Amino acid sequence: MNKLRTILRNKWVGFGLAATLYTLWFVVWTGNLWLLLGLPLIFDLYITKFFQRYVGSRNKRLCERSKVYKAAYEWVNAIVFATVVATLVHLFIFQMYVIPTSSMEQSLLVGDYLYVSKVTYGPQMPNTPVSFPFVHHTMPFSQTRKSFSEIVKWPYHRLKGLRKVRRNDVVVFNFPAGDSVLLENQAVTYYDVVRSYETTFGKEEGRRQLNDRYTIVTRPVDKRENYIKRCVAIPGDTLEVRNGDVWVNGKPQEPVAGTQHQYLVQVTSPLTQYAIENLGIREYSGNRTSYDMFITEETAEKLRQLENVTMVRRYICPPNNEVFPQWGAPRWSQDNYGPIWIPQKGATVALTPDNLPLYRRIIEVYEGHTLEVDGEEIRIDGVPATDYTFAMDYYWMMGDNRHNSADSRFWGFVPEDHIVGKASFVWLSLEAGKSFPSNIRWRRLFRKVR
Repeated sequence: MNKLRTILRNKWVGFGLAATLYTLWFVVWTGNLWLLLGLPLIFDLYITKFFQRYVGSRNKRLCERSKVYKAAYEWVNAIVFATVVATLVHLFIFQMYVIPTSSMEQSLLVGDYLYVSKVTYGPQMPNTPVSFPFVHHTMPFSQTRKSFSEIVKWPYHRLKGLRKVRRNDVVVFNFPAGDSVLLENQAVTYYDVVRSYETTFGKEEGRRQLNDRYTIVTRPVDKRENYIKRCVAIPGDTLEVRNGDVWVNGKPQEPVAGTQHQYLVQVTSPLTQYAIENLGIREYSGNRTSYDMFITEETAEKLRQLENVTMVRRYICPPNNEVFPQWGAPRWSQDNYGPIWIPQKGATVALTPDNLPLYRRIIEVYEGHTLEVDGEEIRIDGVPATDYTFAMDYYWMMGDNRHNSADSRFWGFVPEDHIVGKASFVWLSLEAGKSFPSNIRWRRLFRKVR
């Protein structure tokens, strides 16, 4: 044991271990050769000690002379160390995420705090590395001031992970339609508002009025809002929704416990609050004779057994132009959608004026080409094109609360460069409207996300 301690205390052994760990983590894993410049600093730390000799010794003397300086130095040193460590963990290992809406109920509840693994799919290097620590896109105590600078921009680069996204994974990702934001009303999707204004006032006048009324800003991929949904289709899959049920490659989706739909419930007498809470119904509205409820099929079956319930029927949305890609005339709906093919990296698809709305945003926004349409002719980067080869993989995300979820049915595909990480487990769950500690949902603590 003493011999081992002696070996580990050797400065060359320490340098070798530190240099190896640094090279594997920061150079090999990230693929950034510029980070090799950090090795001389490690060499100086263990071997030459130039910095410690000329700067550290001076700092030591100042600490001995002044208690105020010593206290300030210790605080600053602790804060900088904690910030660096927390930033590295957040960037490479995991991040925390809290469920803000009911789009994933009953699988995940509002107030669930999640551990989101970045190692599973591989950490993504930030597009905007120059940013204020521990905040997302906006500075603390501000609704409009951005927390990042675009003076330095890095292209998309994902480090190697344990595996790729699989069907039925619960995934955290950057909101694809969040590239443009109305600062004065960030709760709405910019493109939904644009379509509304264009329908009401015409294309040019609608955009002019929107620009006059709101401050419109753009955000890079890594600074867009974080969303959480279930991946129901992966690259190369063909997806279809039939009467609210998901089909992938011609087969029904594997059952997911907790999936909810909207049901119409008719009764001869009002349901008591006790009955509603006992059934675990969290979202509902209605009067003394009928209700709209967001519930699972199991709960619907229990309702059918009640004596005062005369009808329990799942609601099916009619065709509308709210769903992606917002066809000129209604074709699909939230409950009868597709079939639609999920683009795969390297795959080529024939382009026609009829199917172009499905892939236009991919070509123009996600993959950065110019696209023009002149009658039947499609031009990409000024060159006539009859087909297109995709540069990235794409995914189809849907909420488990199918009738109360803004997901891929409304804004389309999720590019691979928007994937943040996999939701692994619930480490804390708090119920709104209750005081501590009665607001803690103890049964949900450290529950694995399925």
